[in-house]
Amino acid sequence: MTVGETASGPAAGVRVTTRFFPVSEPLRPYCSIIYLTEVEASPGVRVEDYLHPEWANLRFIDGEPSLAAVGGDTPAPAPRFIVTGPTSQATYFAAGRMRAWGIGILPAGWAKFFALPAEDLADHFVDGAQHPAFAAHAPLADELRQANDAESAARLLDDHFAGLLAAAPPDDPAIFAAHAALIDDELTSVAELAEKLGLSERSVERLSRRAFGFPPKLLLRRQRFLRSLARFMLDPSMSWIETLDYHYYDQAQFTRDFQRFMGMSPRAYAARPKPILGAAALARAAAAGEAVQGLHKPGG
Repeated sequence: MTVGETASGPAAGVRVTTRFFPVSEPLRPYCSIIYLTEVEASPGVRVEDYLHPEWANLRFIDGEPSLAAVGGDTPAPAPRFIVTGPTSQATYFAAGRMRAWGIGILPAGWAKFFALPAEDLADHFVDGAQHPAFAAHAPLADELRQANDAESAARLLDDHFAGLLAAAPPDDPAIFAAHAALIDDELTSVAELAEKLGLSERSVERLSRRAFGFPPKLLLRRQRFLRSLARFMLDPSMSWIETLDYHYYDQAQFTRDFQRFMGMSPRAYAARPKPILGAAALARAAAAGEAVQGLHKPGG
């Protein structure tokens, strides 16, 4: 079941390993991938990284307490069962010795599994064990801890969500259509998106906030940025000008977007160690088809 695996040593005595497990066929319209990140570090030592803007994720963390913050928020202790909604800003993450299981939730999966608008948790994380929309999934933490091996744990996560499909609400075809349109690099405007969906721009706005977490104009801007960022993550030797999506007018426009979505300049980001995300990009691309979750195609 494992397709991608990476390991990196960002500092003496620290080892970061990430493994990816593709979801089963029934889950592909709703979930991107299952993953396991393990950090081996001396007591009191933490590795830091910035997660790119992405769709929602559920993570189950064992080990030393981690810190997390979305955007410019002050880093705070991360819940053991942390649910992060769709993001339009980088998520800071600092982890010591730990083991974290995660599953990416696509927009159609958010509507399928959770009874609240994605906008309610956009650029925000909560303690899943305490939130009524996610508390039913909290027992997974203990079940994952007791699994005999990584493959068994990954199947446990997959089976859990696949088992929810029969009783889940029916699919909304407009969500799938909107997602497919958003990952089309030919799409340039909200008006074009509305035309593709056969909806008014006001209806697209409501759909976008409910299922995707953000206004459609911001989502289009985010996708353009992620296409550029993904090229860099796959080949950090490239200059930023080489990575630019062709919809950018110039590098200055890209730099403004980079500051908006990552909270730092492209140069500052390129210079930072990327102990968790750096080595994982190639493995994630092999396992899921894209280096970053925000570009994942619905249906795999």
